[in-house]
Amino acid sequence: MDVILIDAVLEASGTADFTGWPVAEPASDRILALSGQMTPAEVGAAMAVIFRYGDIPTEPISDLHHLLDRHLVEAEALVAPGGLRVRDTTTNAEILPGCCCGLENWREWRNVLYKKDIWLGHDPGTDLEYIVGAVRLRQESYAHSLTSPTQVEIQLDDLPALLATAHLRLQGFLSLVHKWASEATPRAADRLVTVLDENFEINGPLALG
Repeated sequence: MDVILIDAVLEASGTADFTGWPVAEPASDRILALSGQMTPAEVGAAMAVIFRYGDIPTEPISDLHHLLDRHLVEAEALVAPGGLRVRDTTTNAEILPGCCCGLENWREWRNVLYKKDIWLGHDPGTDLEYIVGAVRLRQESYAHSLTSPTQVEIQLDDLPALLATAHLRLQGFLSLVHKWASEATPRAADRLVTVLDENFEINGPLALG
């Protein structure tokens, strides 16, 4: 049975009033896990997060490919709130991407294999401590909370497989994006997948050493 799980997530607040296309209701923790098992409405919610966070127009949806390209000319890149989430299924502890942490930087987790610091956001902030054969992550409690910091340990020998699984889940999500876009906005489907792949570095080799 899995003890530590790592998956890619988006912070999905702000989608409740989105009207560009159908979206799933946000979960109570406002966290949306990305994988090949998502429903069409969950994929729609993920796309709503990315477009809204980037202030990209979504109407008319038939011109989504043009709207996306116009944004990229001005902004040069897509970013999205989120990153990699770490969960300990034994203790139910989880480490979430903090504020200002972006999905576009998820590959920085490879640096943990070399015992380097990585940016995991703030509010809540996360500290990394390298111990013998493992990395210990301690995340601050939210403001005004009296609970102790959340803590998860990952064995460094296990990290490559955990990151590879997160990579596969992201690739599954990208496949669903193409299927979703082929129905919602067919002219934009191929372009959307290409742009997401380029900006969030989904399909390239993970190069875990």
